[in-house]
Amino acid sequence: MAASNKTYKRRQYFIKGGFQYQFIVKFCLLVLLGAFISTVLLFLFSQNTLTSSFENSKLVVKTTALSILPVVLYTNLITLFLITLATIGVTLFVSHKIAGPMFRLEAGMQAIQSGDLTQRISFRKKDQVEVMAENFNKMALELHTQMKIFRSDLQDLQEVAKQENSSQNMQAQIENLTNQFENKFKL
Repeated sequence: MAASNKTYKRRQYFIKGGFQYQFIVKFCLLVLLGAFISTVLLFLFSQNTLTSSFENSKLVVKTTALSILPVVLYTNLITLFLITLATIGVTLFVSHKIAGPMFRLEAGMQAIQSGDLTQRISFRKKDQVEVMAENFNKMALELHTQMKIFRSDLQDLQEVAKQENSSQNMQAQIENLTNQFENKFKL
């Protein structure tokens, strides 16, 4: 059975919640660290300069760092808020591109583990792990083919045992193996 070309539409944004939450938090912390470093560097580099300004009709001379600190903090807080929102959106989208294929791959593995050798997986066109899906499908197809050969050999053995009038015990064992095989695997 060939992999279906079915297009998947995103219905759930948090597929692997723990992974995605950690991914988003790490990126937001990185943005926060960048804003903090930027503010500290601006403050340090402007420490040895003076700035004059008018406050309440008086000329005030301060270090540039102290003069611009409130404006820099407000600007950084607003920028940090906006960039954090954008970062959450982008990382959610990127993590979904990772978590979605992982989820489908895990589901396919569980289906094969339970004996469904007809299982195939397909990813959306822009998912990053299409090669993994191709390899998974090749593995599933090969396993399916080998198990069909095994089933055919088992059926041939059963026929030979019946034709040669083998012992009832041997025929019962072969019948038992055949039943176990048929109950375990979906071909």
